[in-house]
Amino acid sequence: MLSLKIPSRLEYRDPAIRVVASVCKLLPHRGGDFDHAVISAFSEAINNVILHSYGSEDGELEIEIESSADRLTIRVMDYGKQYDPAAVPEPDLDSLPESGLGVFIMRSFMDDVTYQAGAPNILSMTKFSRAEKRMA
Repeated sequence: MLSLKIPSRLEYRDPAIRVVASVCKLLPHRGGDFDHAVISAFSEAINNVILHSYGSEDGELEIEIESSADRLTIRVMDYGKQYDPAAVPEPDLDSLPESGLGVFIMRSFMDDVTYQAGAPNILSMTKFSRAEKRMA
């Protein structure tokens, strides 16, 4: 497992994304758009925490990345405001919204997304390798 702590500021987003991208390359048999899907979902996750959980307050994000032969799991933990992702409505894609797509992107690109409110709030996202999906 790889752990990373970053300040809750947008300028730390790109270095964190680079770490996730590097870990994606370690997973064998990932195939297809695996890396793109994971990086897109992770980007949305940290954007949401930075912009909505902490807002203008200082805070810290803890990121855990766990990889194995068949999956990659990323946990983003924060001590900011809680939210209920189940209460986020599906976006009207026909209207081409410019915002409000973060939870939709996470759910669309990852195989399992869970959120546990608390101290800390924990967003967990798992993407299975292509080989694992065929077996399921």
